[in-house]
Amino acid sequence: MGRVNQVGMRTVSFGLVVLLFAWSGAALAQVLKSEPTFEVIIDENVMVPMSDGTLMAVDVYRPDAEGKFPTLLERTPYNKSNFVGNAYFAERGFVYVESDTRGRFNSKGAFYPFLDDAWLENRDGFDTVNWVAKQPWSNGEVGVAGGSHTGQTAYMIGPTQPEPMKAIFARESASNLRDHWVFRGGAFEHGFITAWTARTFGPNVIEKAYEGAQRDNELAKLASAVADQANGYWNLPLNEYPVFKSTPGWQFYYDWVTNAKDGPYWWQQAIELKHNRFEVPVFHLGGWYDIFQDGTIKNFLGIQKNGATELARNNQKLVIGPWVHGPSNVGKTEVGEMMFPGADIYPDGDELSYDTLRRRWFDVWNKGMDTGFTKEPPVLIYVMGDNKWRFEDEWPLARTQYTNYYFGGGQSGTIVSVNDGTLSAKTPQGAQNADSYEYDPLNPIMSNGGNALFIANGPLDQRESNARSLTYTSAVLTEDLEVTGPIKAVLHAMSSAVDTDWVVTLTEVYPDGRSMLIQDGILRARFRGSQTDPTLIEPGKIYEYEVDLWATSNVFKAGNRIRVAVQSSNFPRWDRNLNTAESPETGAKSVVALNTVFRDSVRPSHIVLPVIPR
Repeated sequence: MGRVNQVGMRTVSFGLVVLLFAWSGAALAQVLKSEPTFEVIIDENVMVPMSDGTLMAVDVYRPDAEGKFPTLLERTPYNKSNFVGNAYFAERGFVYVESDTRGRFNSKGAFYPFLDDAWLENRDGFDTVNWVAKQPWSNGEVGVAGGSHTGQTAYMIGPTQPEPMKAIFARESASNLRDHWVFRGGAFEHGFITAWTARTFGPNVIEKAYEGAQRDNELAKLASAVADQANGYWNLPLNEYPVFKSTPGWQFYYDWVTNAKDGPYWWQQAIELKHNRFEVPVFHLGGWYDIFQDGTIKNFLGIQKNGATELARNNQKLVIGPWVHGPSNVGKTEVGEMMFPGADIYPDGDELSYDTLRRRWFDVWNKGMDTGFTKEPPVLIYVMGDNKWRFEDEWPLARTQYTNYYFGGGQSGTIVSVNDGTLSAKTPQGAQNADSYEYDPLNPIMSNGGNALFIANGPLDQRESNARSLTYTSAVLTEDLEVTGPIKAVLHAMSSAVDTDWVVTLTEVYPDGRSMLIQDGILRARFRGSQTDPTLIEPGKIYEYEVDLWATSNVFKAGNRIRVAVQSSNFPRWDRNLNTAESPETGAKSVVALNTVFRDSVRPSHIVLPVIPR
């Protein structure tokens, strides 16, 4: 299908035309869900003025019929012309507006992720919602949708509360941009941010910055860097990443990588500080293996507790499936190296996909239809292992029994590792040997699965990394054990260095030896006490570290084992701690660290599992 320039218009048939009619209250009362009824008109490159005069380019997908329709808005940096799937909603009686964000593709202005999308000097989302509501094809009621980056731009409209906005649907996005997007536990999300910057923003940034031969030369350098990304991750220091240095459009990368500490730079765009300004219902969609899982949960909890209106507080919806990041993964039953039967079917038997979930949500809040959502409990989770969807009244679950599983000595007999220790709910007694390993930043443990993006992700076998880690493995389970909720590890540990990382991984071990990833987390030692005021550690001194493994819902099956692995790297998912006083993001020299974990009665290292009674 071709595109036309500047306020072009075309009519496209996207399915069987059943009936053409203007949407009315009478029609709404007769249906339970929107059906594909309309042919679709697409108005392309409509230019929308912001309050400061900058023009944003939008494509408008609308039913080929007279009348005013409920309208949905999404704002993307990824080229609005790629979002032809929006016709799904126009077929069903919505107008869907897709906008290039400021400075991207056909929109004017300078690009800098997120700062112009929220509540600061420019409020592009707020302005666009108000423009949409005034158009002749809009009934004045607007829903805001998006996922990942577009989910973030959706969330950022919430606190500005344009009057026409009636609901939000956000898939897999952050509550705190620093903690859920750029850093985790103080470690830089290198595997994600560096590849994301080069691959998704790179070509358009260069095309806007240069012309002619210089543009071609810069594009060739970028293409070479992307093709050699695996080697590029090793470049030090990170703030001298060569492919980004010559073009001003990547300034945000250097701002991010050199702002490891939490502070005003991050607070100005933190949604979690604005939860009390949300006035509308919000659908929060996430995945157990999604890179933004924690932000999705925290946005749900924050608005449910602190939303500005009763409407908002009482109408937050959280759905988490067994998925990795991305709209096409919603409803997948094969994830990583595991199968999750039924993840593609909603509990009422309806198809479960990104489109169907959005359609059902906006049918409720923008069309007034009864799709069943408002009668359901607010939380819906897919319980892995049982492989079933389950509704819950709250998160975390009120019936949770937080249970410590302690690290112990002896031979678990399940893997050859640095120590091959045991894991048990029994409290350690008396003195015990400590477990040590060397961490060399020049020979890190390589990433393999988990809540990652642009590198291998999802539930993958961890035997290779387990063999280079401290491992603590339970006895064979005699009955199923459900773990649903937030997980943390408490380490009593010391290092020979002034800084290091602590990476903790939770896996389920099968009789055939597979060690399948459930969840993991990282804590940079200098951030052990504060994310705003990091302090180095004293070599040889024992500290207590709490490592956040985010959350899961998994039934460890009878006949399997539970394993916890401790290491100090997961590269390139997280950048390497160089074990020196320099910031790992701006330093280049490294030293080898000897890291030690204690597991005696005075210093009982353990993992805290949210056990659900069966």
